Amino acid sequence: MRVLGVDYGTVRIGLSLSDPTGCIAQAHGFVAGGNDKKAASDLLKMVQDFHVERIVVGVPLHMNGSESELSAKARQFGALLERVCGVTVVYVDERLTTVTAERMLVEADVRRSKRKGVVDSVAATVLLQSYLDSPAARR
Repeated sequence: MRVLGVDYGTVRIGLSLSDPTGCIAQAHGFVAGGNDKKAASDLLKMVQDFHVERIVVGVPLHMNGSESELSAKARQFGALLERVCGVTVVYVDERLTTVTAERMLVEADVRRSKRKGVVDSVAATVLLQSYLDSPAARR
């Protein structure tokens, strides 16, 4: 089963896609943030083209586990995706995924100017792989 990972942001929405077996996540670029309806429309095409059966949306929580302002926006976007795309949306804790992605890119010696464009997609890959490795993915 193909799964789409979404790292929601107001500037960029990072994307990742699993392999057809739903075991390995791979970065898949980003769409522009700021216009959720347009972004959802763009993702509908991706869902159709890749036969995506589930979408995983990262919810940015504070370190103490409480919801942030962006958490509500990510959940609203997830609800929009569920309506527009017609597939199940699952929400996962995305704390520190961007930090992890940034570190991975630094270790890979990716220049700062290039990191800005790919960090959201790598963060989406980190959160999707974490989900795919969890027991929740088997349900």
